[in-house]
Amino acid sequence: MVLARVSKLHKSYALGRTKVSVLRGVNLEVREGEMLAVTGASGCGKSTLLHILGALDKPDQGTVSLAGEDLFAASTWRRDTIRNRDVGFVFQFYHLLPEFNVLENVLMPRMVGTSTWGWMSARREAKAKAAEILELVGLQDRLKHRPNELSGGERQRVAIARAIVNEPRFLLADEPTGNLDAKMGKGIMECLHGLNEKGQTIVIVTHDQQIAALADRQVRLVDGKIES
Repeated sequence: MVLARVSKLHKSYALGRTKVSVLRGVNLEVREGEMLAVTGASGCGKSTLLHILGALDKPDQGTVSLAGEDLFAASTWRRDTIRNRDVGFVFQFYHLLPEFNVLENVLMPRMVGTSTWGWMSARREAKAKAAEILELVGLQDRLKHRPNELSGGERQRVAIARAIVNEPRFLLADEPTGNLDAKMGKGIMECLHGLNEKGQTIVIVTHDQQIAALADRQVRLVDGKIES
């Protein structure tokens, strides 16, 4: 089953007075339950594609559908809801909130997607679920630690736990090992593989061919288009 479909996607940016075309008619399908690696040279538009796939950015032309729903034909409210509930994001530099502990960071997507009164009634269950996920990624002993008390690999595991706390349809990972040494990077890929084996659909952007080789399938972005 095709979970996400990108069709004839175009995206450009203004660089001073120059218009730089990054994506030039990208077509891509992501199948449910697969781990897909998107590779390509630095600056080729891999992150741009990922951001559009997750509705963090808008295309100039083309469509992106998730489970048959056109993301950019939907209202802003609906798109925000999809992004919060159906898509999980993992970034190279973690983007954890330093003033909150591990458990609180993981709970953020749940809190953002819930009303004040709804959170009051759901928070006990949400905390238990977040603690369960942190155990899944091997951080059951770090719940009260702040990000600056963790290693890079542990911070990325927190980011992964935060990304899956809402049980998203798919997980988007932008260079998730790019800020880590080889040993920590291997641990993160093992973590992602474990999630994938449980049925999590994952799209990972990487310039590292060794990382890409661990995916079920690879595609390469060249001159703004996908090469299989």
